[in-house]
Amino acid sequence: MFCAALTLFFVVSSTAQTQPLLKRVNSKTQTIDFGAGGTLILQGAPVGSIVIEGWAKTQVEISSEIEVQAETEADLATLSKAAGYTLNTTNVYATITSVVPDKKSLKQIDKKFNKALLTMPVRIDYHIKVPLYIDLDINGGDGNLSISGTLGSMDIKFVKTNARLALNSGLTNATFGSGTVDVVIPNYRWAGRFVGVQLASGTLNVQLPNSLSADIEAKILRTGKIENSYTRFKPVYQSVPFTDKFMDARVGAGGISMKYAVGDGTLNFLETKK
Repeated sequence: MFCAALTLFFVVSSTAQTQPLLKRVNSKTQTIDFGAGGTLILQGAPVGSIVIEGWAKTQVEISSEIEVQAETEADLATLSKAAGYTLNTTNVYATITSVVPDKKSLKQIDKKFNKALLTMPVRIDYHIKVPLYIDLDINGGDGNLSISGTLGSMDIKFVKTNARLALNSGLTNATFGSGTVDVVIPNYRWAGRFVGVQLASGTLNVQLPNSLSADIEAKILRTGKIENSYTRFKPVYQSVPFTDKFMDARVGAGGISMKYAVGDGTLNFLETKK
C-alpha cells in the first residue's frame, strides 16, 4: 500500500514539473524627441533581440516586447511588473537600460514572492528607430542583432548572436562571443573611418564593394580558416603572402583601416551584392 502511494506521488510530482509554463507578452512603444549628433546607449537584456534602423526624423522610437513565463497567472503578473526597461535622456544621450526580475525588485512587489520566479524565462526584444546621424553604444546578451541605415559610429558588444551590420559611415568597433555575423559595406561610396570586428567563435561574413579603397587585416587566432572570394585583394607586402590564417591586404588605393578577427571558426570575404 505504501509503495503504491509513493509511486503515485512521484507520478503526480513529475507531471506537475513538466507542465508547460504560461506566457505573457507585453508590448510597448514610446517616442522621444532626440536630435542628430547624439548617442543612443542600449543595455540589452540577457536574452532578447535588437533591431535598430535609421530614419529621417529627429526622434527615437522604442518598440519593445517583454516576454515572461511562469507557472501561474499570479506569478506572470508579478514578473510583468518587474521586467521592462528604463529610459534616461539628456541633450546628447538617450540611455535605455533593460530591467530583468531579481530578488530585490521582486521583493518590492511581493515580500513573499515565489522564489521559483528567479529562474523563470524572461526576454526583451527591441525594435528602435533613430535619427540618421547618431552614434550607437550597444550591449547585448543572447539574441539576434540588426543595424541598418545609420550614419554615425558604433560600439557593439554581444555575447551570442546572429547579427547583420550594414555599415555606412563612421567608426565601428564590434566584439561578439559566438554566432554568425554579417558585415556589409554598401556598393555606393563608403564614408567610414575604421572598422574593427572580432568574433570569438563562429562565422564572420564580410561583404566588400568593388569601389572600396582600404587596408585590411584578417586573422584566424586559433582554429579555422579564411575563405576569400573577393578578387581585389593584393598583399601589402610581397614578402608576406596570404595564408588561410592571416591576410594583410590592400584594396584600391588603400588608406582606411579594417581589422577582422575570428578566434575559432571561419572568416569569409565576399563581394557586396548589387
